[in-house]
Amino acid sequence: MGAIPRRYLVHRITIEPYQGNSSKGPVYGPPTEVRCLLDEQTRTVRGATGDLVTSSSTAYCSPGTTAPPLSRVTLGDDRQTTVIQAKNRVAQGLRTPDHVEIQLE
Repeated sequence: MGAIPRRYLVHRITIEPYQGNSSKGPVYGPPTEVRCLLDEQTRTVRGATGDLVTSSSTAYCSPGTTAPPLSRVTLGDDRQTTVIQAKNRVAQGLRTPDHVEIQLE
C-alpha cells in the first residue's frame, strides 16, 4: 500500500533528537517539524529497556521519521513530552500503510 497518506497527517509536532548527556543535562539535536496523526490516548507500553511505561499519546508519522528514545517532542499546543520509543511499521504486502509509530510519555 505504501506510506501513510499525507492527508491523514493533520497534526504537527517538533522533534529534537536526543544525543546524550553532558555535565549540564540532556543534549538534543536541531528541532525538526514533522506532520503526523496524533492520538492522545493513555495506555501502557513497553519502553526501550523492556519496562512498562505509561504513554499519554502516540504520533503516527511518515516512514523515515527519526525519534530516538528520550528525544524531546513539542506538541501543537506547546506541551513538551519525551519519546518512549519509535517503531517502524512496515506492512510487507498487507493493505495497511507503512509508518513510524512514536510512543510519547
